[in-house]
Amino acid sequence: MPVINDHHERTLVAPAIIAGVGVHTGRRVRLAVRPAPAGTGVVFVRTDVTDRDNRIPVSGEAVVDARLNTMIANGDDVRLSTIEHLMAAFSALGVSNAVVEVDGPELPILDGSARDFVNLLDRAGFRRQPTPVRYIEIQEPIHVEEGDKHAALLPCDRYEMRMEIDFPSAAIGNQVVDFVVDETTFRTEIMAARTFGFAHEVEALRQAGLARGGSLENAVVIDGDDILNPGGLRMEREFVRHKALDAIGDLYVLGAPILGRYEGYKAGHALNNKLVRALLAAPHAWREVARVPEMAEAG
Repeated sequence: MPVINDHHERTLVAPAIIAGVGVHTGRRVRLAVRPAPAGTGVVFVRTDVTDRDNRIPVSGEAVVDARLNTMIANGDDVRLSTIEHLMAAFSALGVSNAVVEVDGPELPILDGSARDFVNLLDRAGFRRQPTPVRYIEIQEPIHVEEGDKHAALLPCDRYEMRMEIDFPSAAIGNQVVDFVVDETTFRTEIMAARTFGFAHEVEALRQAGLARGGSLENAVVIDGDDILNPGGLRMEREFVRHKALDAIGDLYVLGAPILGRYEGYKAGHALNNKLVRALLAAPHAWREVARVPEMAEAG
């Protein structure tokens, strides 16, 4: 159900509900995405928390942990993990306003990609709202790095992304993807790419109380140079495509679509949030615009 981008905010027509297991907690969780008024943004609500403020509005500053996933929290330290795949779906499908109710500490991992979230939103349908979308137009380069990893936002007349990864495992190696971030490309080339991990790391993660819900059903697992999943990969360069999916979700915590080019090398959630915070700390490097420049519309 493609959405025609007319540069107005959107929400859903009706609520959409799905359930699944959290990849780190292993707990079953129920998620309901509900329509929201224009100007709301994306707000998560922990319905299992009743003794304090359980609403967590999404923002760059709300991210409190980005080591293995993107975790947000509010002023009462109510936390929610693994929001990035749903946020990527919101970004690509142009959902500006939604209230997401979750009855646990983590979103369901589903199949490890954003495909099930896209299907969920498609079933709910999309409704145009009267408020024009505000875009974040990058005017000066913003660059962050950690060791040999780096990420940047550069001026561009549309939203583009280049992601490169490099792993010693022959199952992955060096992979690059470079594309225009729009709904069509997301649906055809990005949304089905699954998260991945290494077999030797799983036991250590579980000892740390993480990855308890991880399985071959919701992640690509690599052991040495081999892929353990019986069906293999879903697509060529699935690993780097998933890293791009993550980056789309991580950047959408800004609350608005980007007019600019993202370039990442070995970039993950932590570096992406560092880039978001660097952008917010440099108001001279960007501006809000109500509509896409004509050049981008023609592109």
